[in-house]
Amino acid sequence: MNKKYEIRLQKEEREQIEQLLHSKSTSKGIRHRCLVLLLTDESQGAIPTQAEIARRAGVSEVTVYNTVKDYCTRGIHETLRYRERAEPARPSQVTGEVEARIIALACSEPPQGYARWTIRLLTRRVIELNILDSVSRETIRTTLKKRNLSLT
Repeated sequence: MNKKYEIRLQKEEREQIEQLLHSKSTSKGIRHRCLVLLLTDESQGAIPTQAEIARRAGVSEVTVYNTVKDYCTRGIHETLRYRERAEPARPSQVTGEVEARIIALACSEPPQGYARWTIRLLTRRVIELNILDSVSRETIRTTLKKRNLSLT
């Protein structure tokens, strides 16, 4: 194991990890981190190799390294929870008003020469009518699927 980072858990930390490990509400990723920390604890004696720890915990060797590094640099509280995003994910293009206009368009008569609306036709028409500046077929499809609308 890379000896750049060493873990020596205090009794309280070990109890906290055990409690998290056996809690039903703990996510699988956090459980893996708990196992890695318990297996890399040098205060319990000789530790296995990084590959052996990864195999026992069911994670990759990179996860073992990153978990140990996080513990040594950030502490136990930061290691055993998921990080908050610095900024939220990009908001959806489709707001309530835009969704209503797309659904109204899908429920209207199809263009001349077509028997029914297709996703591609709807996408083109949404852009032509300046409902959205640019939009993918997948966005149109998921908008319709969310409302259980079928174009058939």
